[in-house]
Amino acid sequence: MEFWQGFLTLTLVHLLAAASPGPDFALVSRQSLLHGRKAGLLTSVGIAAGLSVHIAYSALGMAAIIAHSAGWMTAIKIVGGLYLIYLGSKGIRAKPAQTALAGETAGEARSGRKLVMSGFLCNTFNPKAPVYFLSLFTIILSPNLPLETLCIYGLWIMLLQLAWFSFVVFFLTQPAVRVRFLALGHWLDRLFGVTMVALGLRVLSSSTK
Repeated sequence: MEFWQGFLTLTLVHLLAAASPGPDFALVSRQSLLHGRKAGLLTSVGIAAGLSVHIAYSALGMAAIIAHSAGWMTAIKIVGGLYLIYLGSKGIRAKPAQTALAGETAGEARSGRKLVMSGFLCNTFNPKAPVYFLSLFTIILSPNLPLETLCIYGLWIMLLQLAWFSFVVFFLTQPAVRVRFLALGHWLDRLFGVTMVALGLRVLSSSTK
């Protein structure tokens, strides 16, 4: 596959993948609505950075090993599922006083490092990632690609991810949109928590099949 053909195909495939609902989308939405634009953007940066982990092991050919190894996939699903449940449990325990109507929650939203890390870990522990990147490398990418092309494609995937979630953040933090969501107060945080716990339980149940 020629460079530009692969580039355009990669752009289309990954934009569709990035736009699909999942843990990353739920986390970015929650941080944006409850803590504001800066928190959403920092979380998006972490999610985009998390892709570097999947790109690196895929380039080394480990994606095929992981995706076809029952033991590895089970371990990844258990870790990923438990992490999603952990994130969800924090939201479920939210109280009215913890919800920030004007901007930030004390401590959490002010820590840029924690926001970036939360996005990074959420993406890194996504149990669907090895299968997705194996498919991506099979269709478009290849370990035999020149290193320069592989790096360009990898960076472009990360930029696409960041661009998509930045769009989501800017949309959700429009005053008219955000005010309506914030009217739900801590129930929004609890809804996020229930969603993440449900995703985590679904991942854990699939790991036992």
